[in-house]
Amino acid sequence: MSAQQIVLSLVLATMVFAVALELRASDFVRVAETPRAVVAGLVPQFLLLPGATWLATLVLDLPPNTEAAMILVAACPGGALSNVITHLGRGNTALSVSISAVASVMALVLTPLNFTWMVSTNPATASWLRQLSIDASDIWFSLALLLALPMTLGLVVAHRLPGQAARLRKPLGRFAVGMLLVFIAAGLWRERALLTAQIVPQFVVVVLHNAGGLVLGWLCASAFRVTERDRRAITIEGGMQNSGLALGIIAVQFGADLGMVIIASLWGIWHIVSGLAMVLLWRRQDARLGH
Repeated sequence: MSAQQIVLSLVLATMVFAVALELRASDFVRVAETPRAVVAGLVPQFLLLPGATWLATLVLDLPPNTEAAMILVAACPGGALSNVITHLGRGNTALSVSISAVASVMALVLTPLNFTWMVSTNPATASWLRQLSIDASDIWFSLALLLALPMTLGLVVAHRLPGQAARLRKPLGRFAVGMLLVFIAAGLWRERALLTAQIVPQFVVVVLHNAGGLVLGWLCASAFRVTERDRRAITIEGGMQNSGLALGIIAVQFGADLGMVIIASLWGIWHIVSGLAMVLLWRRQDARLGH
């Protein structure tokens, strides 16, 4: 793991810890009592977005590596950032965490399965077919260190030291927002050599692809008739994919193909922007309603 990856992991863990300070064990009990909401969050990630992406690649005349990258990103689960965005947007954070945890485990089987059949059944990408082999230890390491450990510590501090937790919530919340903005700036700087007029078509594809994920998440949540807070969590889970996992797979399985790297990198930047836009929209909505 590079120094940059270590720093990023520590920042994400701190964000999850900050989120956990405002949670209670009873929040997760309520989620367990209503598993329908968890199912509603998994359907867009592993069924609706991958399926819609596959259909789109059959219709659109895009370069094979672009289509393969779209399929790969759609096949990946959400990441820890979705929990932070859900929290900032006043959604059901406990539900978001539960969906992320279940999705990370399911991804061990469903990410390779979804990617393989979608690429192999698309004539344009069939020649790109590779047999994915995701290292289960990487998924479990990410799940334990970036989600389970900081979440548990935050819950313990909130329960045992409520006074200190109350004092930490606001500064850590500001830190989370600030670091999300830093991630965007750092991502733009890191990929500055790629940010030319030539990638405008790929950028448009990423924006529309991400918007599709958010819309499918919202539609699925509405179909399952969950609460407003649950709907926000499911919407974000539908539109925030683990592009970091996709980049790792691209590096190992596809020799860091430039076209695929551009799509996954743009996803990693844009889904933070779109997530923060949803946060702003929901907070303004709450302000109008006096919440």
